[in-house]
Amino acid sequence: MKTITTIESLREIRREWQLAGKKIGFVPTMGNLHAGHLTLVQAAKEQADIVVVSIFVNPLQFGADEDLDAYPRTLAQDTHALQEMGVDVLFTPTASDIYPRGLEQQTFVEVPGISYMICGASRPGHFRGVATIVSKLFNMVQPNIAYFGEKDYQQVQVIKAMVTDLSMNLDIVAIATKREKDGLAMSSRNGYLTPEQRIIAPLVYQTITRIKADIESGRRDFQRLVQQQVEHLSQAGFKPDYIEIRDAYNLQPAAFEATRLVILIAAFIGKTRLIDNVVIEL
Repeated sequence: MKTITTIESLREIRREWQLAGKKIGFVPTMGNLHAGHLTLVQAAKEQADIVVVSIFVNPLQFGADEDLDAYPRTLAQDTHALQEMGVDVLFTPTASDIYPRGLEQQTFVEVPGISYMICGASRPGHFRGVATIVSKLFNMVQPNIAYFGEKDYQQVQVIKAMVTDLSMNLDIVAIATKREKDGLAMSSRNGYLTPEQRIIAPLVYQTITRIKADIESGRRDFQRLVQQQVEHLSQAGFKPDYIEIRDAYNLQPAAFEATRLVILIAAFIGKTRLIDNVVIEL
């Protein structure tokens, strides 16, 4: 595996792949890799000739009250895991490479509408930061396929819309959420949980699976279903951010006659914000 730190070096090797007609699979990450990330890498290895993984903790997607400096950085451990997986290139650019004129002067990419709801309402500017860094990385790597986890359901929809709107020539592949044995969605943020918090963290997934079961049994009183689970989570010691039942195709509020729904949740345990989702086919 080659570790590349500069855009110029990446472009040089990318030209070699292009001339050789190689199909490039790309997995963009912020590091602190877990088994969920590695399932994306495995999918890329199965579908592409060359696999590139980037690690860059993107300051543009952190809010004013979110601690960028506290985000876990485990580059040595991540590098070892990617070497074991047989990744071809690890791309680790610096902030000065990515944002040479600084964050305040950076041209940004924003997907209207879908970026402002749900997580976007709770974290203003977050999806602007995501769309901007992902578009920049796509321009640098020029992949044929890029892989993202379904745990960040709204993020995947934002990126798909951006790719369509900007006529980008690549495919976006969403990979199913990787879970711990007790159902908790794997996430870098799980490392922030205390042992006591980790015990109750699976309630996030249990909450949305209960709503899923109720809807599949015929209930359509969505507002009441959500309110019941908000109360249940609050009593268990969580601070719910939102629970939403949305149309899985466009993330608009779910209509009675919708045939594919997604239940999305975000909830705090202490200072740690956990997210999850589950899709329902009716």
